[in-house]
Amino acid sequence: MQQNVTGEVLANVSGDSLALSTLLLPIQPDDHVEGSPQAQYTLVEYGDYECPACGQLFRTIREIREQLGEDIRLVFRHYPLSGAHPRAQQAAEAAEAAGAQDHFWEMHNLLFGHQAALASKDLYRYSEQLGLDSKRLRRELKDHVYEERVREDFRRGVMNGVYATPGLFINGVRYSGGLDFDSILNRLKQASDDFAG
Repeated sequence: MQQNVTGEVLANVSGDSLALSTLLLPIQPDDHVEGSPQAQYTLVEYGDYECPACGQLFRTIREIREQLGEDIRLVFRHYPLSGAHPRAQQAAEAAEAAGAQDHFWEMHNLLFGHQAALASKDLYRYSEQLGLDSKRLRRELKDHVYEERVREDFRRGVMNGVYATPGLFINGVRYSGGLDFDSILNRLKQASDDFAG
């Protein structure tokens, strides 16, 4: 039997292809979650702040959340592809540093909103913009306090068969379609129909 991200058994699904595409790990206590546990749809993204496709998905999810509101819950896990995106790891660590000051999602939004500006000076500026303890953030980035936390997300991604970004799962099932509004919205509706059927 397959389970979704909340640990519930998925209905109306079977076969080896599902086993390869289902989110293996449920939502963890240290995951970054925005939205209600009672939301109809849970999106788990393995993302990279420097990845253009992740930036597109960020904008699409924002549009979908505007339309569906409380029906969407978002989980974000770091998957920095440092070989292709040299600033992604530090950006992820900056998001974690902001999260330690209860501002993960605000920093997350700034990083995706300014993907071309992810140098250290930019990260420091964002921390000041958010009213964070900037000295603490600078020190934590310098000491790589959150490096292992980011790597743990990456390891989870590898375990879930993620090999590129964005790695998106909708209600526990891997999504590999278009990143535009209509494509994802149609998949959400299909997921709802599958569950109802």
